[in-house]
Amino acid sequence: MALGFLVFFLFAGSSLELETTQALNVSKKCEEDTNAFLWELNQERPREYAVRMYDAFGKMGSNVEGGNVNQPGSRQQCQSANGSTFSGQYCQVFLQQETVHYFVGICVPDSCREEDVEMLVLYGRLQIGQTSLIPPFPSILVNQTAQALLMTHCLSNTVSPDALDVTCLFVCCVMVAIPLAATVLTAIIRWKRNREVSPSLESSSINTGLNLYGTLKINGSSGSERNSGTSEEKDITSHTLLCFPRSCVNWGLQAFSLQNTSLGVLSTSSSIPGGGYSSLNGIRVLSLFWIMCGHSTQFSVIYNLDNKKHWEKAVKSSPLYVIAFAGPVFLAVDSFLLLGGLLSARSLLNSINRADGKLSISLVASYLFNRIKRIQPLHLFILCFTTGLTSLVRGGPYWFQIMETMADCKTYWWGNVLLIINLLTSSQPCIPWAWYLSLDFQCYATTPLLLYFYKLNRGVFAAVAGGLMLMTIASGAITTALLQLPVFLPSSVFHLNYGLHYYVKPYTRYGPFLIGILTGIYLTTKKDQVLKQKWQAALGWFCCLSLMAVVVGLAYVLQEEPTSLSLPHALYQGLHRPLWALAVTWIIVACEEGYGGFIKSFLSLGFWLPLSNISFACYLSHPIFIIIYIGLQETPIHYTDLNFMYMFLGHVVLTLVVSYVLTVLIEKPFLLKYSRT
Repeated sequence: MALGFLVFFLFAGSSLELETTQALNVSKKCEEDTNAFLWELNQERPREYAVRMYDAFGKMGSNVEGGNVNQPGSRQQCQSANGSTFSGQYCQVFLQQETVHYFVGICVPDSCREEDVEMLVLYGRLQIGQTSLIPPFPSILVNQTAQALLMTHCLSNTVSPDALDVTCLFVCCVMVAIPLAATVLTAIIRWKRNREVSPSLESSSINTGLNLYGTLKINGSSGSERNSGTSEEKDITSHTLLCFPRSCVNWGLQAFSLQNTSLGVLSTSSSIPGGGYSSLNGIRVLSLFWIMCGHSTQFSVIYNLDNKKHWEKAVKSSPLYVIAFAGPVFLAVDSFLLLGGLLSARSLLNSINRADGKLSISLVASYLFNRIKRIQPLHLFILCFTTGLTSLVRGGPYWFQIMETMADCKTYWWGNVLLIINLLTSSQPCIPWAWYLSLDFQCYATTPLLLYFYKLNRGVFAAVAGGLMLMTIASGAITTALLQLPVFLPSSVFHLNYGLHYYVKPYTRYGPFLIGILTGIYLTTKKDQVLKQKWQAALGWFCCLSLMAVVVGLAYVLQEEPTSLSLPHALYQGLHRPLWALAVTWIIVACEEGYGGFIKSFLSLGFWLPLSNISFACYLSHPIFIIIYIGLQETPIHYTDLNFMYMFLGHVVLTLVVSYVLTVLIEKPFLLKYSRT
């Protein structure tokens, strides 16, 4: 494969006649088969295989000026062509013509290697008579008709997973098999108990608190029940593997069986003690949908949109497109960071209170371990599943480009395991959307330190928090000024330095999380409401909505990419994310203090709770559906609002269904939660 081999030779449309195979540097078999194919095309009635191969070549379409420059051809038709001594092989030729970069799908004999295809293209051998099968864009569309060959890439007719791919698929199978085995064993125990226990005894057992799964106690069991050694418990133990103690079997079944892990996932009523800040559920799910909508648009725009320039013109014209990959870059991520900081502070403060007000090392270790246990099993499952799945999929013409964005998986997978993928310098991290988990954990790890200062001295805490806020604002502003970063989508997504040095770094994104910590401390420790009068609430809502409008609107004012150091762009980049987090903070506080009105009622609907329960699985899994959908396309996607709405809704439905399965099958079982009392 000639992936790392870039060639910048210019070649014209006319053929360069070479007399020998050695000069052409093409294998003999490839040259013979190519000549046979081209000879067949020059016949009055070519054979069917030659017609199929010719028809599979990419050809220039309409709306080139609007962005329809790629000519993918048809991989399926090419690979279905079978000659007498060879079959069709689909390859892509990546070209540059003036400032236009594009690729053309071609169909050549499968006896040709990528190096052979490269030479055939360079020397103009793929032509019928004097007509090239890879013609340049005409001068009326592109001033310069000479083409520069950048790279060739041939797509294999078969799938060939390597050792790492097989290992990843094996890990996924094991992670799925454990909960399924526990589920089957639990069902067998229940079935045998129902057969062997008389109705009266069963009724008595139920009345004494035994649940439907034998000795498994969903809400806990008393010490006397665990140690009573009843005949029922002995009977259940006899049905399990004898090499395990009864307690180990019970623990495994309770932790992993779907009968237990599925409980409460789809519930519409919260059971969190002390109140669960119900408005957070609506904010979380709406932020998730915002991100999913943005990703549905982003992946299409990057890889296979046939009217990209028309899309750019549309999204730059109206702030309404902020919900679909335009304007400020993914403000919903900052909402997630805010919620993460709020809940981390609340969780740790409650743990400190239960520990008599002491923040010990063991408490911090337990706090961090529980976080790792919360996110890593499903994260690593998605990592392995995506790596294995992509090795088995025979994608379309755009599959190769998508896989290039995940090319470093086999090099930097350890960054995902250690949750430092956002700190690495790779421009193509493994499962790119997982950068947020690394950022979230790094921010999460700062919560114990901040709460230590909060408990130690409020003045020191205020100084540290203020210093951190100034640091993150200054980091974003200085990085933007020095690297001349844009602040507006879609310009920023195509700017390499924006992603590498600003978007994923903790020192530029910490502000919303810090605001979340401060909000969590206030809500957990408050003794009185900050809002006492309706006019205060009205003023707060006015400022909140105005601030959100300013944050979005200024991005449209500053949509042009800076060509030199720009103070407005720098200030906006440094401030807009903390300001957005402040606005969302107001919504949370107002809802919790009784001044949320219909917004509180909407965000607290029971409808949001089950969606919130599976939101983590939704975030990790939804890009897979988008990637597979785009990667299997044989033709470009055409942008219209209606098309994109249908794509988004389709991705949402598939994601919700699969995410529920992932939640009860992977996420909840590997939390390893079981009753101790």
